Amino acid sequence: METLNHDQPKPVRVLLVDDDVTFSKLVQVILKRYRQRTFAVIWKDSIEGALVEIAENQEIDVILMDYYFPTSNGLEFCLQLDQMGRFIPIIFLTGFRDFKLAVEAMKLGVEDFLLKDDLNEAYLPRTILNILDRVRLRRHKLAVEKRLAMAENRAQAIRELVVTVCHEFNNPLAAVKISFDLLQRQTLDTVQTEVMKSFESNFNTIDSEIKRLRDLNFEKIDFHGDLSDRV
Repeated sequence: METLNHDQPKPVRVLLVDDDVTFSKLVQVILKRYRQRTFAVIWKDSIEGALVEIAENQEIDVILMDYYFPTSNGLEFCLQLDQMGRFIPIIFLTGFRDFKLAVEAMKLGVEDFLLKDDLNEAYLPRTILNILDRVRLRRHKLAVEKRLAMAENRAQAIRELVVTVCHEFNNPLAAVKISFDLLQRQTLDTVQTEVMKSFESNFNTIDSEIKRLRDLNFEKIDFHGDLSDRV
């Protein structure tokens, strides 16, 4: 009976978008021959077909696509992808060098811009894997930063609440203390004296706790926890 290797990483799911049949087959062959990682390629020969696939398929890891198409181009595709709310790494493939175009592509979040003539059995798959690692690290960093910001906001809200609570208690406690001092100056019987002592003890406990809350050192409180294990 064949056993599954749970340590084997999942195939990298590549959406290949190119209307050149010959080149598309070459790309698939290059990725298939790479031994260190498995690539599962879905090929579409138009931007329209690619957008339909993206809308229906939530498992795409990376988009590998030609820049020029008869009815559209890669930059327009990036804008449409953004409108769909999908954030998938994109690698453009072109047949000629165009620095200005590469800059515009990077502004739209394209991860890389490769010349078709430079592709080979090692370069293309390694580039894809490096980009996926880079994207993963970037998303991890953003997630940690978001959690840190949320923790800091929570800490600030607690600080403000403590200040408000202490302020709300201070005036009533001061009034009670004044009234208590006045009562102590009166002639009291034994029972009343015991009641006053009990009240004074409870009052001092409340006053002490409010002071402890007011003087709490928030710098020593960890509002963040171990964020790295939760991202």
